[in-house]
Amino acid sequence: MDRKSLIVLAAAFAILLAWMPLTNKLFPPKLLPVQPTNAVAGVSSNGITPLRPDPNVNVTPVNTGFRPENVGVLVKEETLTLENEDARYVFTSTGGGLKHVSLKKYPESVAKKDDKKDKLANLNAKAPVPALSLMGPDSLIGDGVYQLSTVGSTTVRAEKLLQSGLRIIKEYQLSTNYLIKFNLKFENRTREAIQVPAREIIIGTATPIGVHNEAMYLGLDWYNGSAAEHITESWFANRTLGCFPGQARTEYSGGASNVVWAAVHNQFFTMIAVPQQPADRVMGRQIQLAAPTKEDIGTQSSPLLQPLGYQTSLAYNEVTVPANQIFVTPMDVFAGPKEYNLLARLHREVDLVMGFDGFIGFFAKSLLLSLNGLHALGFGYGLAIIIITITIKLIFWPLSASSTRSMKRMQKLQPQMKAIQDKYKDEPTKMQGKLSEFMKENKINPVAGCLPMIIQIPVFFGFYRMLQAAIELRGASFLWAHDLSSPDTIATIAGFPINPFPLLMGATMLWQAQLTPASPGMDAGQQRIMKYMPLMMMVFLYNFSAGLTIYWTVQNILSIAQMKLTRDKSVTTPAHPAARPSKKP
Repeated sequence: MDRKSLIVLAAAFAILLAWMPLTNKLFPPKLLPVQPTNAVAGVSSNGITPLRPDPNVNVTPVNTGFRPENVGVLVKEETLTLENEDARYVFTSTGGGLKHVSLKKYPESVAKKDDKKDKLANLNAKAPVPALSLMGPDSLIGDGVYQLSTVGSTTVRAEKLLQSGLRIIKEYQLSTNYLIKFNLKFENRTREAIQVPAREIIIGTATPIGVHNEAMYLGLDWYNGSAAEHITESWFANRTLGCFPGQARTEYSGGASNVVWAAVHNQFFTMIAVPQQPADRVMGRQIQLAAPTKEDIGTQSSPLLQPLGYQTSLAYNEVTVPANQIFVTPMDVFAGPKEYNLLARLHREVDLVMGFDGFIGFFAKSLLLSLNGLHALGFGYGLAIIIITITIKLIFWPLSASSTRSMKRMQKLQPQMKAIQDKYKDEPTKMQGKLSEFMKENKINPVAGCLPMIIQIPVFFGFYRMLQAAIELRGASFLWAHDLSSPDTIATIAGFPINPFPLLMGATMLWQAQLTPASPGMDAGQQRIMKYMPLMMMVFLYNFSAGLTIYWTVQNILSIAQMKLTRDKSVTTPAHPAARPSKKP
């Protein structure tokens, strides 16, 4: 690189160093109001009263803690724990639901080799409502306290009797592959029919894993039998043009008796409910979670922010249970990792929770299957990314080589094209016509240089989408990067992370831009902008995952090598008269 390039690269890096501190100073994070300890859940506008025990009260050991019930009365909480080889399931008498799920094979954070990994990833952690609890009017919720019992070593039963004589029974049977067989029963043992009002079964709450997980990865999904809907933080934020603050949304509603399944998820884990018969609607709400404690964040001195989560539930219309009859709502519940091979073996297209749908999803799925195949052959994931990148480059080598030769011809013919531009500078329309005629005679395709980039775009976004959800890359190391699904930070300067792979990527992009000839008709100012535009890409991708920047860096290096190896001998002295400078009299 020349001296100017080095100066621009250094300036861009300085801007990166100053960007985060300046942003935090100009736009400081807002503290969310913390719910009071003895807060009582209110009644929403639709008459539905959620069962919302306050998580801030439950700070005592299991089976001895107290938390407020939804009518404001303190009751003793009882918990019951079952586990298998996959996970540990903690059930609670408050709501008769699943308090949280601890995944035995996955740590809460992917720590460096010299750090501890004693905390497990927990689903529904710090959520104000247990998973698979009910929301409904007071006549259905009652005091919200259930009697817990076990049936054998794999089944938990939670039941309660309402004043109407209706008995609610929840049965949870642990299965393999992170599955739970769940039955919600309404038993009417009276002599008269009882109406069960409209209600919701809460699937769970999308919560961060650890305190540093970004909110952009949280969301909810549901499937209508033909397509999946993905509702994320951006939908609730409702920003104008995707950037400017808008009127925030707090509740989502979808479906019309066609909710085949619904799910909540963070970046790598999910809870999915698949009812035997489609639910009437799916509901999603943005809710506050318990604020992180000092124990959660260690010695970090920043203010304790109360994070947001996204609670999702299946909504059902009212139903009448005849005398001495039972109404059952059976469903399968998955609470585990977003591992494609695992989800693909389940029914009803639940693997779409990974976001591998649409045109880009095809590339994401193909790339993940290729990575897993190479990994099964003994290659590390970092090396597998490099192998796939080289393979893609070889497949499209002929097209890229043709494009490179076209660019080289255009570079050699720049003086003649400049002569045309000077000669017809006062006649723009005629100048464009002469340039087009000249390029046609000399077999120059002005868009040929864009074709390789266009081909890379779906692969690039496929990598990006895959790395957003593929748990296989979580904790996979390569060189200095200990986690290919996150930035390869090796140090911090004034609170700013130093990520070598994006810096290498930016340098190779800048080098490649210096070797690429300018397009015809582009003035000097535009040429300089195009040559330094790659630095903007480095800024945008600086905090992206190491796996993505490895792919882009290797792709750049291969493109540079191809540009240097490709030779073009077809350029001859042009015979076009317009390309010959006029002689002075």
